[in-house]
Amino acid sequence: MNDQYQKEQLQSLLLNKINTKTKPLGSLGQLEELALQIGMIQNTLNPKLAKPTMVVFAGDHGAAKNPGISPYPQAVTHQMVLNFLSGGAAINVFCKQNGFDLNIVDAGVNHDFDSIPGLINRKINNGTKNYCIEKAMSLDELNLAMQYGAELVDDIFQEGCTIIGFGEMGIGNTSSAALLMHCFTQIPLTDCIGRGTGLDDDGLMHKQEILKKALQTQQPLSGWEDILQTFAGFEIAMMIGAMLAASKNRMILLLDGFIASAAFLAAFTKNPEVKNFAIACHQSDEKGHKYLLEYLNLKPLLNLQMRLGEGTGAVLAYPLIQAAVNFLNEMNSFEGAGVEGKV
Repeated sequence: MNDQYQKEQLQSLLLNKINTKTKPLGSLGQLEELALQIGMIQNTLNPKLAKPTMVVFAGDHGAAKNPGISPYPQAVTHQMVLNFLSGGAAINVFCKQNGFDLNIVDAGVNHDFDSIPGLINRKINNGTKNYCIEKAMSLDELNLAMQYGAELVDDIFQEGCTIIGFGEMGIGNTSSAALLMHCFTQIPLTDCIGRGTGLDDDGLMHKQEILKKALQTQQPLSGWEDILQTFAGFEIAMMIGAMLAASKNRMILLLDGFIASAAFLAAFTKNPEVKNFAIACHQSDEKGHKYLLEYLNLKPLLNLQMRLGEGTGAVLAYPLIQAAVNFLNEMNSFEGAGVEGKV
């Protein structure tokens, strides 16, 4: 009861601070909603954004070996990890532009990186198994992936980070995300399946047939862990653990695109409180993302027709989040500015 009273008091004080700035009531729109949310997350009238960090988890999917899951070969996963490490990917450019620390994690790539500098090795296995035939991972592998994700976030939190985002790389992971989305929401599977890395109309239809058969093969499914064991990737499982840990640490959670949102959906299903800490940074052009955000009742900050993943949409939204915190902390009130307010 006391905690609830304190929350209500803080919310009232934050709203008063927002509403008495030198502006018409509500005129900063979503920035005002963000300012309120971030103040509530940090339990303060003067929130701070410290050490913004992006963690990109990479993992391979056994199902990607089925022709038609993706127009790209599985080898692209490890090739893109090397690109991240050399600084040549979009997420490198956007992190540098916006002052983010960038961490690259091998969650389960089907490649031996030989302790390459800069790569965080949390490899669970050399990719998941093919869910068209068997479960993608064991319960022990699922739990270990979630544990690793949580431990990484706890370490980053201890370094002073207050705001964190999660990206991914894994050929075939839009298929995994679509299956997870359907299983957790019961939204029709065809509405969850998109073009991924660029399938044409025939390719999309073929992908839909593969995933429908996989879903039928794996019935019945018996709850949260079973769904994840069956269809998740190691990078997705690691993100789930990371997101749950971020909320436990009261960090601002930057939500990226379709795959990250599917991981968030699983985290939300496990613990609905995680939603209080999440900012939907953008709406991906991947078909299912719009429906997923609507299901979660999250309003995205951006819609740039992007579908790259890697955490790019989350990092691009950061200046808007900075603006929300800055106006709350630095903008004058009517009284402070000597400006007459609304009569």
